[in-house]
Amino acid sequence: MALAEAGARGRLLRWPRVLLFGDSITEYSFQENGWGAYLAERLVRKCDVLNRGISGYNTRWAKLILPRLITESTSADSIVAVTIFFGANDSALKELNPKQHVPLEEYAANLKSMVQYLKSVDITADRIILITPPPLQESAWEKACLAKGDKLNRCNATTGQYAQACVQVARECGTDVLDLWTLMQKNQDFSSYLSDGLHLSTKGNSFLAAQLWSRLENKLSALPSLLPYWRDVDHTNPEASLL
Repeated sequence: MALAEAGARGRLLRWPRVLLFGDSITEYSFQENGWGAYLAERLVRKCDVLNRGISGYNTRWAKLILPRLITESTSADSIVAVTIFFGANDSALKELNPKQHVPLEEYAANLKSMVQYLKSVDITADRIILITPPPLQESAWEKACLAKGDKLNRCNATTGQYAQACVQVARECGTDVLDLWTLMQKNQDFSSYLSDGLHLSTKGNSFLAAQLWSRLENKLSALPSLLPYWRDVDHTNPEASLL
């Protein structure tokens, strides 16, 4: 059978999509042992996991980009989950990092705006997960800043305020939320979760992956595997199994 004929007979294969939208902690999530790579492995043949992390970005910039990533005409209905993971840059101290800093109230408004946009293209609240920034280990991040000739430009208490704002937006908008800032500090020294005081270590990636999977598993585990298991393909008439 010619390929064109096979294509005409068979339905277009469309993988559902999980969209990871965030800053560098999302961009780096497909590195070895990364939390995004973990999700992609768990969901292989069920969903495409799309990395849309953009290092250094804040919510002020992100809200401008989101409508360019997802529109109704680009099959928003095929998106089964979206994570929105910003705040590590928004919470930078204004006087030391004015380019990335976003005021707390604007940060909350930007998150809400992004959730409302997703709802406007028919991505329902139950498919949206907000993730708070992780806690900041100040001494380690100060070393990273000094190595670049900068002063310590973030503090954990401020990051915590942004995390609380993220949780509040999720509550108001009816979405799920992963409060990484609180969970990582619960009854433990959180420094091992971070590689440089800000970004996630292997342990931090594993922690986030487990926490996120516990929220996604119920939504996504029932999705069928795409295409039959190879032993189930009728080798004498593969068209009957595959088209």
